[in-house]
Amino acid sequence: MRIALSNSRGGQADRGGAIAEMAHRPFGTVLLWLLGTGLAGMALWRLTEAAVGQAGPGGRKASKRTMAAGRCLFYGFVSYSVLSYAAGDKGSGSGNSDRSSRDVTAKVLEWPGGQWIAGAGVVSAGVWIAVRALMRKFQKRLRVSEMSKRVRKTVGFVGIFGGAVRGVVFAAAGTFAIAAAVQHKPGKAKGMDNTLRFFADVPAGRWVLALIALGLMAFGVFSWANARWRKL
Repeated sequence: MRIALSNSRGGQADRGGAIAEMAHRPFGTVLLWLLGTGLAGMALWRLTEAAVGQAGPGGRKASKRTMAAGRCLFYGFVSYSVLSYAAGDKGSGSGNSDRSSRDVTAKVLEWPGGQWIAGAGVVSAGVWIAVRALMRKFQKRLRVSEMSKRVRKTVGFVGIFGGAVRGVVFAAAGTFAIAAAVQHKPGKAKGMDNTLRFFADVPAGRWVLALIALGLMAFGVFSWANARWRKL
């Protein structure tokens, strides 16, 4: 949102930038420890889903348990990077996602068929996230009967809007990775930082970027609702 509303190009518009920004705020270190601990809790929760299955019909399917295991690894990695940053390792949580994406893409290009592997998975994930949000698939995992009518409508809106925008950002980052892989130019791969900045450079891009920022905020609000009313 700051990039959209100003001419400033400083700071990273990704996880690393957010962590660095938080660290410089009052009680920032305490917030980072709380954030890292919460992410560790997410990793443990996904680990239990991988081990014993998820709530609801089909929760013990191998596909869902495998997905839960992958999410466990993801949250475990992010938790480790945040806690390491809070403990004083300033190179841990604030690594530039664009540099990392180029390095990863360069390595993937060395694999057989790697020119498609680089971004196809991220694009597919983005489309999957957006479509599920638009179809309100998230509602079947929430105890909607416990919500008031107003809350139910609000949660539905932020779930659809936030999930769709989140999917678009993932798909855009994956598209850049595919373009870099097909052209064998890893330098064209963009992480979250430059993917978001890309939108600021297209016609009416700052308005688009502001809309994306609102969507990501909406997904944050939805995550709070998910923590409150999710079926466990």
